[in-house]
Formats: sequence, structure tokens, C-alpha cells
Amino acid sequence: MIALSLAEIAEVVGGQTHDIPDPSVQVTGPVVRDSREAVPGSLFVAFVGERVDGHDFADQVVESGAVAVLASRPVGVPAIVVDDVQRALGALARRVVTDLGATLVGLTGSAGKTSTKDLIAQVLQRKAPTVYTPGSLNNEIGLPLTALTATEETRFLVLEMGARGIGHIRYLTELTPPRIGLVLNVGSAHIGEFGGREQIAQAKGELVEALPPAEEGGIAVLNADDPLVRAMASRTKAMVVLFGESDEADVRAENVRLTDSGQPAFRLHTPSGASDVTMRLYGEHHVSNALAAAAVAHELGMSAQEIATALSEAGSLSRWRMEVTERPDGVTIVNDAYNANPESMKAALRALVAMGRGRRTWAVLGKMAELGDEALAEHDAVGRLAVRLNVSKLVAVGGIEASWLQLGAYNEGSWGEESVHVSDAQAAVDLLRSELRPGDVVLVKASRSVGLEGVAQALLETGAEGEVSAR
Repeated sequence: MIALSLAEIAEVVGGQTHDIPDPSVQVTGPVVRDSREAVPGSLFVAFVGERVDGHDFADQVVESGAVAVLASRPVGVPAIVVDDVQRALGALARRVVTDLGATLVGLTGSAGKTSTKDLIAQVLQRKAPTVYTPGSLNNEIGLPLTALTATEETRFLVLEMGARGIGHIRYLTELTPPRIGLVLNVGSAHIGEFGGREQIAQAKGELVEALPPAEEGGIAVLNADDPLVRAMASRTKAMVVLFGESDEADVRAENVRLTDSGQPAFRLHTPSGASDVTMRLYGEHHVSNALAAAAVAHELGMSAQEIATALSEAGSLSRWRMEVTERPDGVTIVNDAYNANPESMKAALRALVAMGRGRRTWAVLGKMAELGDEALAEHDAVGRLAVRLNVSKLVAVGGIEASWLQLGAYNEGSWGEESVHVSDAQAAVDLLRSELRPGDVVLVKASRSVGLEGVAQALLETGAEGEVSAR
């Protein structure tokens, strides 16, 4: 973090200092919420959770070198006490990014946020020092903590912004005001909480509403292939840049294809030139993510050749997102179990089939959460798609949502042994261990709450007979 004294921080967050002998002492280390990450010079943020109260670790973090605790009550060690720790953290982040002067890129969407954020970061790092959201820490706590890792050397700050309701993204943009705002898509993720796609679009569009006008450098990067996203152009005063496969897109892809291993390749066109891209990631859905990253990078001064090279060399920075591992016996495990929604589930199935190409393919799928009244129809549709794509075998894991997956497959024509419903992750592992053959390709995917990553991990433990814990 940019060095600030405890007195300055107290002023920024509207707090009172307690047990601080020298308020001029600076925070020179990271701002952390996990006591195990406290190091000399750090500031520890004490949140009160359902099971753990950060205030209970105040002594421990100071012993580890933290200069103070940001707390909601005195803790007997150097502390800045505030009424609301979360809002204080946000105020501190706003001060730091304002002082920093780096270009802040905010991105949101129903699917692909983390993969696209990872691509943007890897492309921009070739131009200048870049800080980006680790994993999916895209909420009112994770976002300011990420912003506070920036230093004087940081030139680009890439922040993923998630939302579970109207006003969430607006709040995040108040903490970290972006100059460039990217909206990927409007899908079905969290539709049960929002109430419909139009409400999701309303929430996602708060990002472009927060951008500065075009004459002040504001840029809205929008998906030309998604009508709900493209319509957001009317909600911003920023310059609009379109990406996609549409002929009207400013940054677009032509001659899109998949390699024999299922990796996308295409001709990248930008306003300043064109260049060929062959990605290391798997699945055609990454083309749209790559175009979004290319549009951002082009607006920040990178050439088509520079962007294409960076995209061709970029990998996945976040775990359990189309992680492809081949076992010694030739079985390929695709661990995409971090999360799932109807759009990402369908994209993963298509990627599985592309990777199979004559090999047996297995789709080990579980519940897609937070779909509300759409849950039955969406699970049924995924089961049907698995049959239409000729996936060799569908293994639906879990309760009623899994039964809907299997029922969709059955109703589409999977009447033999092409689909099966098992009760839990361990049952799936037992089935796969008994039936997998060299050369098979196995996709594992469900919402994060299901915990199907344990299935992938168990299958990678070659010859292991241990159990996998199911959530």
C-alpha cells in the first residue's frame, strides 16, 4: 500500500486512535483481514464474522508486526476504532486509488469475469506494472483489499466487480472509481436473487453509469453480441467501444476455430491492425473473453501484435476454472468446479466435446445455484444439451437439481446408460474409478457450494483409494 501514517488513516476513515504511542508511524506493509497474513508494517482489519471475531486476534497480529488494528472497539493494542469497519476499509481504498493516479479498469458480467480479468492482467502486465483482483474477491471487502495492494509503481488496476442486487456495483465504483468499464454479458447467474435478466442488466449497467465522460477519458467497453449489454451505451457519457464477432464491433474476431486439442484460434481485428491468436485456454467461449481483454488493452495503447502475442501466451491464473490435467494413464481431467451458471455450463460442455474428438467424454455435473423459478428449466436444458452434443456419459451428482439434469438427458433420448444420477461426490468418484479408460476426458462442474472440485482432485490421485468429502 502507499505509505500513510496512522494519524492520516484515522482522519481518512473518521476513526479514533487508541493505544497508539506515535500516530506518525506509517503503514508500510499490506492491509490484511486474515491474522495469518500479518507481517511487519501491516494494518489488520478486524471483521466480526459468523464464527470468528477478528478482534480476538489483535494481540497476535501486533506480535507478528502489524502496526495497528482497524477495529470497531478498543482491543488493548494500537488501534483505529471506527463505527463500521467495512465502510472504513472502503474509504481507505478510495483515498489510496485517488492518490495513486493509476488507470482503473472495472469489469463485470454474469459469466467469465474472473477468466477475463486474468487475461486483461496478463496482457497489461506487458506494458506496465499491474495489480488485479486475486481469484474472485470481487465484493465490498475483497475489492478494497485488492486496491490497497497497489503501490507507487502501479500503473493499471484491474478490478472485478460482482453484484447480488441493484446498487452493489454502484457502491463498488464509489470505492474505486474506474476510468474504463467493461461489461461482458447479461446471463442467468443469480437470476433467482435479481428476479430477471432486465434487473441483472440494470445492476451490471451501474458500472458504465459511473464512468467519467468521454472528454475526461471515460471508456465503456461493451459486448456487441449481447443486446442487453449493447443497450447500455445509452446509459453512459463515456466513449463506447464494442467488442465481439459482430461486423459492427470495433474489436472483433474472424475465422474462429478450435484446434485439435480444443483451444480457440482466431484473427484479431482492432482499429489499428490485425493479428492471429491461438490461445492456451480451452473452449470457444474464451474468444469473447479475449476480445474484451483486447479492447481494453487497445484503448490503453497496445498494438494488435502485442495484444495477440500476450493472449496467445496467457494462461489461467485462478484455480478450478477449466484446469486441464492429463493423468499418467492418459485420462484427462477438466476441473471447472469453481462455479456454474447456465451459460458457463453450456460453454464447458461444448469445450468438453471439442477436446474429446473421438475420445469418450464424461460430464460430471451438479447443482447450479441461485436460479430461482428458472432452476428446473435450466437444469433440464443442460441435461438435454449434453445429449445433443453426444457427450458419452452424464453423471449428475447430488439432490433434486441433479435429478433434473438427468431427467433432461433422459427426455432428450438418453435411455440407456448414457446418463446416471448419483447421490454424492464419493459415489461419483467410485463410479468413475471403476469405469474410466485411458484416453477418456472428464469435465467436473457445479456451483461452488457443491464442492465438486473434490471429485477432480480424487481422480487425479492416481491409484488412491481415499474418500472425497462432499458438501
